[in-house]
Amino acid sequence: MIRCKSIKDGLNRKENHDWIEKELETHIEFAAAEGLPNVICMAGDRKKMSDDEGLENCAVGLKRVLGLAEKKNVTICMEGLNSKVDHKDYMYDYTKWGVALCKKVGSPRFKLLYDIYHMQIMEGDVIRNIRENKEYITHFHTGGVPGRNEIDETQELYYPAIMRAIKASGFTGFVAQEFVPAKKPPLDSLRAAVKLCSV
Repeated sequence: MIRCKSIKDGLNRKENHDWIEKELETHIEFAAAEGLPNVICMAGDRKKMSDDEGLENCAVGLKRVLGLAEKKNVTICMEGLNSKVDHKDYMYDYTKWGVALCKKVGSPRFKLLYDIYHMQIMEGDVIRNIRENKEYITHFHTGGVPGRNEIDETQELYYPAIMRAIKASGFTGFVAQEFVPAKKPPLDSLRAAVKLCSV
């Protein structure tokens, strides 16, 4: 998985499209050569732009690179982030906005990165959102809420149930552990998280 260099300056602004197109083309070529299924792009900060204008601009920018993604069998996925705690002005902060973008783009090579940590902060109802939007999701990130730390019994999400819902949805992609270890050595935390998420 390869991520674009900027969270704040994303596809929602047309002045960014030229450099993002070049960056995504490079990432798509690399992903195809290395057998990686996805590359990540970002919506960018609102900076007073309306969600509708941002949606339209993102669709225009994505369509510039979708031909290559389709040819190389690489999926471009946009990551949703919370605008409450970590990314105060980020545009794609609700699943419904990301789904609307998928529908507008209309390609199986553009889908969503559903970050469980960020979406719990913004909208909760994680399992229902995964079930209802499964056809638009190509990758998942984990993280404990609150604090983005280990996904253990001290935080408010019960990851075994979430992982069972993801499996039941028919998902066959990757779930990446994106928490920040705070309680144990990082490798111990990672081992525990992988065990917790194995269903």
